[in-house]
Amino acid sequence: MRHLTLFLAFLTPLLATADATVGKAAPDFTLSTADGKTVSLADLKGKVVVLEWFSPACPYSGVKFYRTGKMQEIQAKAAELGATWIAVNSGTANSAADLAKFASEWKVPATIGIDADGKIGHAYGAKSTPHCFVINAEGILVYKGGIDSNKSNKFVEGDLTKNHVLAALQDLKAGRAVATPTAPAYGCPVKY
Repeated sequence: MRHLTLFLAFLTPLLATADATVGKAAPDFTLSTADGKTVSLADLKGKVVVLEWFSPACPYSGVKFYRTGKMQEIQAKAAELGATWIAVNSGTANSAADLAKFASEWKVPATIGIDADGKIGHAYGAKSTPHCFVINAEGILVYKGGIDSNKSNKFVEGDLTKNHVLAALQDLKAGRAVATPTAPAYGCPVKY
């Protein structure tokens, strides 16, 4: 009996963590935003949505992407392709005021979503920053994984990095199936 109790204690947290599946309906969500509003998947019905888990302090998402302005460029290109981008911050390390200041100072065009209890991150299986998910206009998850193929925390001049998220958005815009529906996620661990 003792072994069964220990086994169930170990298994319960694993069962509580769902993992969104490519090709299936994306888990519904409602997020508070850094500017004091809310955003939900239901509100965005009929739109392509990108969810990106981020942390301002992470050497990958915060330094490699945001401080260099690369993420803002990627978000602007995604908007040109018709996508709504939500940068999600899980955990309680950053307050809404901190995230609003970050968005303002770094001129982040994306909506900043706050997932303080980690419920949405767990529903999607977000493991790292930046871990990205693309949801098509029908609400189906069509991509999940790393933002690109460069797993380093630095950009290299002349880098031939493939941006998986932008490629998925281009495929959707052209009416094609997403050629690369999954890729390894990398970066700092999401802190729940």
